[in-house]
Formats: sequence, structure tokens, C-alpha cells
Amino acid sequence: MHYCRKNHRGAERGSVTGRKHHSQFNRPVIYWILNVVKFSERKKRCRMNVNHEEKSRKVWIVVLLGLLTAIGPLSMDMYLPALPIVASDLDTTASLAQLSLTACLIGLAAGQLIFGPLSDILGRKRPLLYTLAIYAVVSALCAFTANIWVFVLLRFIQGFTGAAGIVIARAAARDMYVGKELTKAFALLALVNGAAPILAPISGGLILNFGSWPVVFLVIAAIGVLLLLSVSFMFGETLDESNRSEGNVFAVIKTFGDLFKDKVFMGIAFTQALIMTAMFAYIAGSPFVLQNIYGVSPQQFSLIFAMNGLGIIVAAQAAGRLSSFMHEVRILLMGVLMSVTGSVVLVMVVLLELSLLPMLIALILVVSSVGLVTTTAFSLGMQNQKKSAGSASAFLGLLPFIGGAIVSPIVGMAGDKAAWPLGLVIILCSMAALIIFLGFVKQQPAID
Repeated sequence: MHYCRKNHRGAERGSVTGRKHHSQFNRPVIYWILNVVKFSERKKRCRMNVNHEEKSRKVWIVVLLGLLTAIGPLSMDMYLPALPIVASDLDTTASLAQLSLTACLIGLAAGQLIFGPLSDILGRKRPLLYTLAIYAVVSALCAFTANIWVFVLLRFIQGFTGAAGIVIARAAARDMYVGKELTKAFALLALVNGAAPILAPISGGLILNFGSWPVVFLVIAAIGVLLLLSVSFMFGETLDESNRSEGNVFAVIKTFGDLFKDKVFMGIAFTQALIMTAMFAYIAGSPFVLQNIYGVSPQQFSLIFAMNGLGIIVAAQAAGRLSSFMHEVRILLMGVLMSVTGSVVLVMVVLLELSLLPMLIALILVVSSVGLVTTTAFSLGMQNQKKSAGSASAFLGLLPFIGGAIVSPIVGMAGDKAAWPLGLVIILCSMAALIIFLGFVKQQPAID
């Protein structure tokens, strides 16, 4: 009897458990469908949150990269309103004062040639940290020199170390993006970078109200320190060791040799280099043309320079938007034609000795074209580069600074009250860019 009662209770418990287990499988099909849908939605929301966080992180990194590419404009543009004052204080000529700009341009060119391939070998972050530290120190030393030749040497070192930020920032963008997303990333870089030509001369003009040109270089040194701290704590390595190049000189030479053989790449490189060279001619010549010929004050010049910088930003953002439904090659052609139009107007203004307004219209066309050209040129030129992204970035950045170093003293050779060298240099650069584009970029089936 005891045995039966015990087994009966067990049977009852088993039947209850069985009924409970059985009832789970007897639930309507809609129950299981809703559970699957809920699970899928939770998984999707989780994935979306992760993607959103990753996207936000990448945007902030691109902003930092944009600030690093702004080192070039920052090093050159911030003291432009004081360029005539530098010539007076250091007891030198306008041409020698412009030589300090040339030295910085040569440094920016040489530095990209060195640090671009080096970042392909060592990674992006380590070279950035060392060069930013040197950049900050040398910028401070510029403020305390009283000799034009020491000043020129320091400006070369400043450009050389600052070049690392420019070339590595572009290579890091290529590490993170491809295709049209890369074009949009370069447009964002241009947005941040384009603010530098606006803020730098305005800041320089404001500083001149309270101090002299050495204070400008102390401010540049402080910005260098802030960038160094930002890279130290915010920037992570973007180039995995598996994607790095071999660490020897012969590998670097071979990489550049492969780039030289690529006719489309070379056509893109020289097209954007010539448009940029025209802008560098404007940077070197406009302070003297606008202030000495048209009677513009340093503060007014800063405002004019800022308006042209805003033109670069607008054009670069337009390039990013247009890339969604238009091939980058067509956008590049639009930029080249804009520069040609501006250069023709500029020559007419100089020859006919027209007023300030037509001069400003011509200059804003020439300068704004840079936003269209550089955004698309860097994207097109680096699309197929992976392990050699640093080298490609270096070459694309090297040529404009070589051109700028050549034309900067030329625009001042006829004196500080002659505008014709500026007009001549700009129209020659623009026309040459159009010819190279039509010959080497537009006709290539790989691009079309």
C-alpha cells in the first residue's frame, strides 16, 4: 500500500510536469512567431547601437584627422597678415620674408615624402607623436629669433615636422574608408581643414591688435601641444601590423616606382598639384597685392582671406554631396574649369587695372576650386591603395608644396606693388592642370 501511494504521488508529479512541458508545445504558432520577431528586434537594436557608437567614434577620429591636416594652413596662413611686419622687424626685403614661406612649403613637401612611407612601415600613431612634439617646440623658437636666416631655417623644420600630421591623417582616412565613403570622409576632412584658412588669418589679425608676430608663433606652439595631447589619448592605431609594408628602403623605392607607372594616378596627382600651386601663389602674393596696391588693412585682408577659405569649405562639401550621384571625375573637371575661369578673370583685372571687387571675384573662384579638386583627387588617387596608402598620400601632398615653393618667391620678384606675376602664375597653373586632366585622367577607361 505504501509503495503504491508513493508511486501514485510520483505519477501525479510526473503528470503535472508532463502537462506543463506538453502545454509549452501546444501554444499557438503566433506565440512563437512573436517571440522570434521580438528576439530579432532586440538583436537588431543591439547591432544598431554598436554601429552607431562605431560610426560616432569614426566621425570624431575624422575630425581629429582634419585638425591634423590643418597644420599646413595653420603654419602658413596665421602669420600672413604680419608678413610685411616680419620683413620690417627683421630688417629684410619682401622677397626674403616670402622665402620663410617657401622654406615652410619645402619642409611640408619633404616631410610628407619621409613620413608617408614611414607610417606605412611603423604605423600611424608613433610617428605622429614624435613629430608633433618637435613641431610645438620649433614653433615656439620662431617667436624668439631676430635673424631672417635663422627664422627661415626654423620655418623649414616647422613645415617638415608638421607634414607628418597632414600625410598620416589622409592615410589613416584610407585605412578606415573605401569608395564613395572615402570621398565623403575627405569632404569632412576638408570641412575641418578648411576652417583653418578662415580662422588662422583672422586670429593672426586679432593678435596683431594686441601684440606682434612672435605672439602668433607662440599660439601656434600651443595648438601643437593640444594636438599632441589629442593624438596621445584619442587616436588609436588604424593600420594593423598585417597591412604594413616591409621596412626597408628598397620596398619604399619600389612603391614609389609603382605609383610613377600608374598614368591615371600621376595625372590626378599633377592636376591637383597645379590647382594647389595656383592657391599657394595666391597665399604668397595676395598680402602684398591687396594691402599695397588696393590699400586693404591687415584686418580687412584677414576677412577677405577668411571668405576665400569659406569658399573651399563650401566647394568641398558640395563635392561630398555630388559624389552620391555623380562620378568623382566629373566633379574634378568642374573644379579645374572653375580655376581656369577665375584665372582668366584675374588676368583681365590686372591688365585693365580694375577695382577691388572684380579682383576679389577672380580670387574666390581660383581658391574655391581647391575644395572640389582636392576632395575628389585624393579619393580617386587613393582608391586602389592599401599597403601603400601613406606613400600615395605623400606623393599627392608632395607635388603641391613643391609647386608652392617654386612660385612663392616668383610672385614677389617684380616688387611688392606689382600684380602681374600673380596673375601670370595662376593662369599658367590652371591651364596646365586642364591640359593634364584631359590628357591623362579624362580619357582613361579605368576611370570613366
